[in-house]
Amino acid sequence: MTVLDDIVAGVREDLAERQARVALDDLKARCARVPDAKPVVQGFRSGGVRIIAEVKRKSPSKGELADIPDPALLAGEYEAGGAFAISVLTEQRRFGGTLADLDAVRQAVDAPLLRKDFIVSSYQLWEARAHGADLALLIVAALEQNALVSLIERAESIGLTPLVEAHDAEEVRRAVDAGARVIGVNARSLKTLEVDTSLFARLAPLIPDECVKVAESGISGAHDVIELAREGADAVLVGETLVKGKDPRSAVADLVAAGAHPALKQPRP
Repeated sequence: MTVLDDIVAGVREDLAERQARVALDDLKARCARVPDAKPVVQGFRSGGVRIIAEVKRKSPSKGELADIPDPALLAGEYEAGGAFAISVLTEQRRFGGTLADLDAVRQAVDAPLLRKDFIVSSYQLWEARAHGADLALLIVAALEQNALVSLIERAESIGLTPLVEAHDAEEVRRAVDAGARVIGVNARSLKTLEVDTSLFARLAPLIPDECVKVAESGISGAHDVIELAREGADAVLVGETLVKGKDPRSAVADLVAAGAHPALKQPRP
């Protein structure tokens, strides 16, 4: 069993418990009362490289990363530093996150929110929307193709923008075939947990220009943002570097400044 298999098994167990507590109809009713999700695709394409800053307590590869007693406060620092969007881990067993974190962050910031989890059911998409998310992560490696297509369609039908994550050329092809408009390349393998910092450069040319290209994992500073911009990234998702630092606002601002350098990218149509 791979790390991904183990995580997904736990996610399914926790999902079953939540489904037993909260009916889908109740989630849908809550969705009807929350503000509409923010459109993000044009924002990703509006020039420069956008920064998605992540609220992340721990990870399977590194264990405990940071004590984050107030995720709303951290998210506020990210937003003040210029982050375009905030990613919130909601998987509890391996990442220490909860939907309560998503609620807290939603109340604190206006930036678009990404629910980052291992989504295997449309119920989780309704949860994401009900708790204020604007985007939801879909991991190609965790889903059969029919399920991937169905979840992309469901996400978009309820206002969410799916960020579809790939780890190799075949997964990029599957994401494109499934209709993804925002495709992330995660440099960290979900099988070995190793990071390949050259992966984005190899896979980005396989992603159509009409898709938003997001680089994930292995980003430690402004120099990485500049390099990924040159390789075609429209956005980068950064977690570990930010949560382990002492000044998240300044750290985000440095990344934003690097991504906004006029020599890197021109606005896309």
